[in-house]
Amino acid sequence: MKRFIYVCLAVTVTLALALSLATSRAEETLIPLEQVNMASEAGDDDFVDLLGFDDQLWGEAVGETGDRAALQTAIAYSLNYLQTSEAAADYANYDAIPAFTRDRVYRTLARFQQLLADSTSAAELQASVRQAFDLYRSIGVDGQGTVQFTGYFEPIYAASRTPTAEFRYPLYALPPDLNRWTQPHPTRRQLEGSHGQPALRLLQGLELVWLRDRLEAYLVQVQGSAQLQLTDGTIMSVGYAGRTDYPYVSVGRELVNDGKIAEAELSLPAVIDYFRQHPAEVDHYILRNNRFIFFRETTGSPAIGSLGVPVTPERSIATDKSLMPPGALALIQTQIPYSEPNGTLTPRLVSRYVLDQDTGGAIRGPGRVDIFMGSGEQAGDRAGLINGPGQLYYLLLKR
Repeated sequence: MKRFIYVCLAVTVTLALALSLATSRAEETLIPLEQVNMASEAGDDDFVDLLGFDDQLWGEAVGETGDRAALQTAIAYSLNYLQTSEAAADYANYDAIPAFTRDRVYRTLARFQQLLADSTSAAELQASVRQAFDLYRSIGVDGQGTVQFTGYFEPIYAASRTPTAEFRYPLYALPPDLNRWTQPHPTRRQLEGSHGQPALRLLQGLELVWLRDRLEAYLVQVQGSAQLQLTDGTIMSVGYAGRTDYPYVSVGRELVNDGKIAEAELSLPAVIDYFRQHPAEVDHYILRNNRFIFFRETTGSPAIGSLGVPVTPERSIATDKSLMPPGALALIQTQIPYSEPNGTLTPRLVSRYVLDQDTGGAIRGPGRVDIFMGSGEQAGDRAGLINGPGQLYYLLLKR
């Protein structure tokens, strides 16, 4: 079998495509997945060879140890979720694809878990998967399977449990009366003022922790969780607890719309670099996103997805859970950046088995996937560079 890694020379589809095709047939249909034949899924022989060939599991792609144990852990989290009453309720309400029942998704994961344990190479696992599973492809943003991929991560920032002259920008706990707030909810400017300082008494006493930089505090809201290095030397972890009822507005997209960043250069590192060079513009752009996120302390636990289970770096994805089966086994093909010996990050076309364990405010429709890349600065750098096309498949054990 042919083994290969493509180096991405250019991103041919960006978030603009997802937006421009928002009214396409893919967005209008009620059927987000269609069953396909894995052996004839694409006319490109190289594409067919790669589909389901996950060489990262055994470290075959980059000469490293491999992350088969991480995928096994992610599978176990989904299996645990599928045995809960929450999963029973989720699947009772999930009717986008009738074939995806809770029992069949559970049996799919259990069978794949065994195949993963028994296989000794990416090629062996790929062959077993092709024999044992049916494949369902997302129709994407265009009805032809084009899915827009982005990445997210859990940042690590310095913080303080008490406000100081250095640490002035708070993260807030969920207001106990949020469900009784009048509509429309207060705007971001009303909640935290023009410069990140409280403007209304609504949030007084709900401060969990303070950060030294408003952009960092905002990025925690965007990512939904964080590890915080406190001034007393301890680590505090926070996770998503709720939000105000506003649509998500991407600050990066706003910078592109205003001609501040070129479309082809849009990435999280580019956005951060722009604001480092133009700090006076931080407040102006942050205020364009009125969606405000509240947090809870998670007592050192790893980042938790919307299913209530931990998300695993490079093995958990976020999708629109009104369309995609929660906790299910998926297969993605897209560009993911990897570090070269000289320290640069180079995107490579990969095929990865993942678990659908999260969602996000900007992840809507059958053509959007967010890949969890882990915690810390390097994870953030890699996540910020994921912004391109690919394809998304779900696996179901054959009847």
